[in-house]
Amino acid sequence: MEEFHTMPWLAHLPEPFMPERHERRDAMEHRRRILAVARQLFATQGVDAVSMHQIAVAAGIGQGTLYRRYTNKGELCMELMHEGHKKFVEEIGALFKAHATASALERLDGVLTHLVALFEEQAVWLSAIAAPLPQGGSCDEVEGARKFSLQQAPFYRWLHELLSCLFSEAVEREEIAALDVSYTADALLATLHPICYLFQRQERGFSAERILQGLRHIYIKSLQLHTN
Repeated sequence: MEEFHTMPWLAHLPEPFMPERHERRDAMEHRRRILAVARQLFATQGVDAVSMHQIAVAAGIGQGTLYRRYTNKGELCMELMHEGHKKFVEEIGALFKAHATASALERLDGVLTHLVALFEEQAVWLSAIAAPLPQGGSCDEVEGARKFSLQQAPFYRWLHELLSCLFSEAVEREEIAALDVSYTADALLATLHPICYLFQRQERGFSAERILQGLRHIYIKSLQLHTN
């Protein structure tokens, strides 16, 4: 996280990931097997068509063992996306380091560009995060789905704080008018929620570039103060 020390407020962002788990060798092997099996099943059958029970059977473990580690497919997919999230954090660090003297809105534009690219790379996993409560599933599956909250994920909290800091800086630099920073960060992330993103890509037929331009218009151009 050294890259983020180029700006004072960046050093105080929350950790974007859960601390590394110290696992027994058998637990580590279970995790690797679960992730490998889930990745294969999701790729061949689609996330929606695969149940947690199928994953447990294919991985050769008990269903209770699977649910103790992942209470639902949303949590499982979040871990499958972990490497992409780590790469994203590194890319934002490099972006901010290279553009330390740029305006807050210019850096916000870079964050939005990388976010849309991240969603495109991880579209296959997003459906599990965006999925409604399972219909006709087991009590365990329904209860597990209720427990998963994207907004409580460390990576989401990190994104919210990053965006809040950029909006605050933009207000202080008089690039935009005063606004409710925390609400605006939430509104931006709600616009990029997997449910909304997948609907726009799959049902509306919007391209990733169209979505990015829409985000730029709402959260950069429409807020920008014009001094000339």
